[in-house]
Amino acid sequence: MIAGVLLDLVAALVAVGLLATIFTTNNIFDAKWVLSGLYQWLGQVLCRKSIPDYTKLTGFPKPKPVHDFDIDSAKPRPYRPFRWEYHQNMSLKKLEPDWWIELESSYRGRIAQRKQLYVEHEKLVIDELPGSQEASRECMEMVIQYICQRYPNQFHYDNWTGVFSNNILGTKVDISTVHPLVFLLDHVPEDFLITQEDPDTGSYVLRAAVSCSAIGWNIGQKMGRPLHQIHGPVPDYKEKMAFSMDRFFSKLPCDKPIQRGSWGLEVGESLFVQTDEADWSGRQTQDPNLSLSNTYLRVDWQTLRRMPKSRAIVFNFKVLFTPVTNFRREPYIPKLVLKVLLEGKKSMLEYKGTWRIEHKVIPALKEWAKEQEETGLVPTDWKERTLDEDPFYPGWKNHYPMHV
Repeated sequence: MIAGVLLDLVAALVAVGLLATIFTTNNIFDAKWVLSGLYQWLGQVLCRKSIPDYTKLTGFPKPKPVHDFDIDSAKPRPYRPFRWEYHQNMSLKKLEPDWWIELESSYRGRIAQRKQLYVEHEKLVIDELPGSQEASRECMEMVIQYICQRYPNQFHYDNWTGVFSNNILGTKVDISTVHPLVFLLDHVPEDFLITQEDPDTGSYVLRAAVSCSAIGWNIGQKMGRPLHQIHGPVPDYKEKMAFSMDRFFSKLPCDKPIQRGSWGLEVGESLFVQTDEADWSGRQTQDPNLSLSNTYLRVDWQTLRRMPKSRAIVFNFKVLFTPVTNFRREPYIPKLVLKVLLEGKKSMLEYKGTWRIEHKVIPALKEWAKEQEETGLVPTDWKERTLDEDPFYPGWKNHYPMHV
């Protein structure tokens, strides 16, 4: 329809231009030149490789541009998704428009690491099922549009040529020549898992994914499976969450994406660990020589949103590592984490693998919690509970002024 309107418009312009040229010059060759130029312009218009306006299609606001963004000094927001008392639920929050794709200073190293994981593991990192290609491309387009809006000095997309420019890495790519999932791997340090509704069962099934951040699983084990099977190892998921999660997926609108976080305590910054690797078997032991400085909080900050054209739901998440020693300066966090480790549900702590580092972390948390009370940072009568600033902590913006 649009092409037809353009053809009618150009035909009118051609007629006007041709008559005007003949009338003013009496030169048929000039008329042919006008005709040729207008048809060349028409070809460019019809071949334009613009991306749909996903802000309009989804009804979800576009992000505010960060014109002074510096990838080398950027810090992620300090996600601390600790809750007490803990109840197994989805713990969903509305997604803020500015924070769907959050970039920070580990960008270059993480992209290189993820590309190497793909070389080593191939279909355990990127895979798809037939019929998912449209959704994968839509996901790529939404991401391109978002990061170009949010980080205009770092990324650019040319609507005429279809070329995407990554000014951080100094690369350019015609997006029509690259697989959408490979594009995401090459430019965005986050995992993207795309689910589509099974028309026979109504369940949402994993149909395509790029996933470099899996601990103890991989997409080869999850591809083609519905949500309750994907989350099978999660304690209490089947009993307490499966029904509500299926219902939530079926009703999720395009304009109300959500976010949530999960956490664990790790030795080092292992991104991708499989069950046949030494790092996995090491999770069952406590190293007496483990240094506290090599213990990390791992947060998987997750978002969930429906895509407007394919109606698929994309689940994406970034992995952030923070030294546990940072907790010392963060009000309430040592005492809250200590409560979770000492009194939390055993099955959930085993799932998170915290036992591996508890012999080093728990004594430190006790010391820091006492120190915060003695210095007046935390009231001595404060009872452990989920913080009002969840998933952050009081005063966090003093440590992260770029997010004020």
